[in-house]
Amino acid sequence: MQKTTDHSRFNNSWYKPGRGVLVRMIWHSVNSLLIKSGLPGSGWRCALLRMFGARIGKAVVMKPCVNIKYPWRLEIGPYSWIGEGVWIDNLGKVKIGANCCLSQGAMLLCGNHHYGKASFDLMVGDITLEDGVWIGARATVCPGVLCKSHAVLAVGSVANSELTAYSIYAGIPAQKVRERNIED
Repeated sequence: MQKTTDHSRFNNSWYKPGRGVLVRMIWHSVNSLLIKSGLPGSGWRCALLRMFGARIGKAVVMKPCVNIKYPWRLEIGPYSWIGEGVWIDNLGKVKIGANCCLSQGAMLLCGNHHYGKASFDLMVGDITLEDGVWIGARATVCPGVLCKSHAVLAVGSVANSELTAYSIYAGIPAQKVRERNIED
């Protein structure tokens, strides 16, 4: 007989979001009304994120309609670009290096569930994108993944394990397809 999931047994009381309920409620409102809006402008988005604890380097470009779960768990290096519709679901820490690019609709997902347990337990892992990483449009980076320096994740691909430096990955799950050579 096959066992089944039982969501009534789900318990993530061990998880601590890192701020109190009031701060999370205020952030949720700011995120929903302003950060996720279609309003133009990048500087004011970065300023609001900094006000809520994000560490954001200079000249970061943040396009409209970005969704960020917890800014106090976000670090973005200088000259990085965050495209329209990017979702940073950072239940864990997300560190984005300098000169990175997250293209339209990319997702960084720090949380998942243990499908092999009846209680469907929450699992959380940090994500690190080293300098020069490019995450293509509608690509997904899964919990616990390290994308090494200048790695590329192609459009629509899913990274569920480490991406090596100066390599291009594609597919579901992402596999290395070639080396990345950068010309002047």
